[in-house]
Amino acid sequence: MGRLGPTEIILILVVIILLFGAKKLPDMARSLGKSARILKSEAKAMKEDKSSVPADPPATDEQPPAQRTIQAAPGDVTSSRPVTEPTDTTKR
Repeated sequence: MGRLGPTEIILILVVIILLFGAKKLPDMARSLGKSARILKSEAKAMKEDKSSVPADPPATDEQPPAQRTIQAAPGDVTSSRPVTEPTDTTKR
């Protein structure tokens, strides 16, 4: 198992073009980029949520938090969706 050389990379690209066709490749690349942006924004939101968790547990008489909306990409309102925050109902 060695490294991929220029010949192998070109051969792989030719096979991909033959399998999927030149017309579908831009759409596939676009959807792959959109998926990567969604994954990045979700990971960033999870990291921000994790860092903003208070050290003390919240009081029981507080109102539930408002519903958040996570956007897939800046300015892309078609893929934004409301998110329900999980609630911890267990008593410790």
